[in-house]
Amino acid sequence: MDTFGRIVDYLRISVTDRCNERCVYCMPEGYKGWEQKADHLTAEEIVQVVRVAAGMGFRKFRLTGGEPLVRRDLQEIVQAITKIPGVACVGLSTNGTKLAGLAQPLRDAGLRTVNISLDALDAAIYHRVTGGRVADVLAGIRAALAAGFERVKLNAVLMRGVNEQELWPLVLFAAEHGLPLRLIELMPVTTTEVLTEGNFFSVAEAMELLAERDELLAQPRAQIGWGPAKYYRLRHTGALVGFIGGMTDLHFCESCNKMRLTADGKIRPCLGDHGELDLREMLRGSKPDEAVREVLETALARKPLGHSFRDQFKPCRPMTAIGG
Repeated sequence: MDTFGRIVDYLRISVTDRCNERCVYCMPEGYKGWEQKADHLTAEEIVQVVRVAAGMGFRKFRLTGGEPLVRRDLQEIVQAITKIPGVACVGLSTNGTKLAGLAQPLRDAGLRTVNISLDALDAAIYHRVTGGRVADVLAGIRAALAAGFERVKLNAVLMRGVNEQELWPLVLFAAEHGLPLRLIELMPVTTTEVLTEGNFFSVAEAMELLAERDELLAQPRAQIGWGPAKYYRLRHTGALVGFIGGMTDLHFCESCNKMRLTADGKIRPCLGDHGELDLREMLRGSKPDEAVREVLETALARKPLGHSFRDQFKPCRPMTAIGG
């Protein structure tokens, strides 16, 4: 529990800052941080942190990036984490482009849930946003469904003038495949300038847009995973749509249950705050688990009440270097 009484039992672990796509909301134009010498935590170091965190009461762990599927030992990391006492669930957040060939091996290793980014179904719009191929993502989604994960969710970031016309096709696609779809407000996690009055599209506007075609029925008891989405069922399509209003929901942080571990070994109590504590040097100095626990406890004590995204937030490093 943090100093504000929130139960924090969810650790998101970035296993790499590398990515095979260049999403406009995640990676600044011209960013070349991945070209520097990689100094990511090893699999053993990640497992040690998870072991300590699980001993503190953390139960849910999600592997992120960058794009986590570019890390070659990801399957081994999943397998090791799932064997740690106290770990209730290991999930993955991915762009899905490499998932077609990896879904079944990861499921066999113990991975239970997958979140897949899908900002558009139109190939040209998808390429504009990510630089990638939507066909590869769709193949990954099919593979995830075939592998039998306990839960597969779709994520789309809302961008005015870019993908608002894609919302209804995404809803129909989600309904067809029985997948929850989460619509996420754009946040300044790359640069301050990535978020403007011109490109910001709120969840309230998204709800109005969908309500023109179907009736939205609030699902206050829906708990699909451990995120902050507020879910609605569309009466006629049957789609389950979650809305994540990180910028417009003034109560967004009141029930925050997560901290982050960056690929280079920093514990970050809040995505929208610059505070970090270094674990990498401690792990490489052969410090015992007790010392690692002290850092995690300090980070938990420093977790702020709310993010600073509404205050002209200037990221000290982009989202791809923090972890999704």
